[in-house]
Amino acid sequence: MAKLGKRTKAAREAFAGKENVTIEEAVALVKGNANAKFDETVEIAVNLGVDPRHADQMVRGVVGLPNGTGKDVRVAVFARGPKAEEAQAAGADIVGAEDLMETVQGGKIEFDRCIATPDMMPIVGRLGKVLGPRNLMPNPKVGTVTMDVADAVKAAKGGEVQFKAEKAGVVHAGIGKASFDEGKLVENVRAFVEAVQKAKPSGAKGAYMKKIALSSTMGPGVSIDVAGAVGE
Repeated sequence: MAKLGKRTKAAREAFAGKENVTIEEAVALVKGNANAKFDETVEIAVNLGVDPRHADQMVRGVVGLPNGTGKDVRVAVFARGPKAEEAQAAGADIVGAEDLMETVQGGKIEFDRCIATPDMMPIVGRLGKVLGPRNLMPNPKVGTVTMDVADAVKAAKGGEVQFKAEKAGVVHAGIGKASFDEGKLVENVRAFVEAVQKAKPSGAKGAYMKKIALSSTMGPGVSIDVAGAVGE
């Protein structure tokens, strides 16, 4: 077994015996032990009592974090003419149509969010096998298939986070940086949990939120008291 580094060992000792804590306690623990040489991302993972293979149990949504993510989000927009110009003016990093489709098909994906006008979906639809697994496929339910490309670009750049349940029913996202004030991280965690709670599908049976965990890029995770987090 590999020998634990001093930082990792100290972090695990700090987390020992800490389970089902409040959001405030979890944020303080994670932030206080994020000691890497770079600004670590604070990540949240929510285990849900759903099976996303069933359409009525799929969990998908979007949330505008009140304090942003601290990440520079690269946005690609599929649009033509005036809408392409709108996207560029709003700060989109890449704008195109068939040319962008060919770039993506060639394996070059240099963006974190993909937006498309409705008339572009026949083109974008051909990229389902490439964009789908990366959770980059534009979708009207989360506002990424829209005629209002300027607002969509600004929202993506401003700290909007998309979430989608994976096969095991887990939703995860980066909700800020370790350098953020504790209060801002707490606000972001609460906003994310509230959005996932609101996205509860009609087919969910039994306990919906089973576990919530918070961690930093290089640090261990700590579980949050679910009932307290959702205000039950």
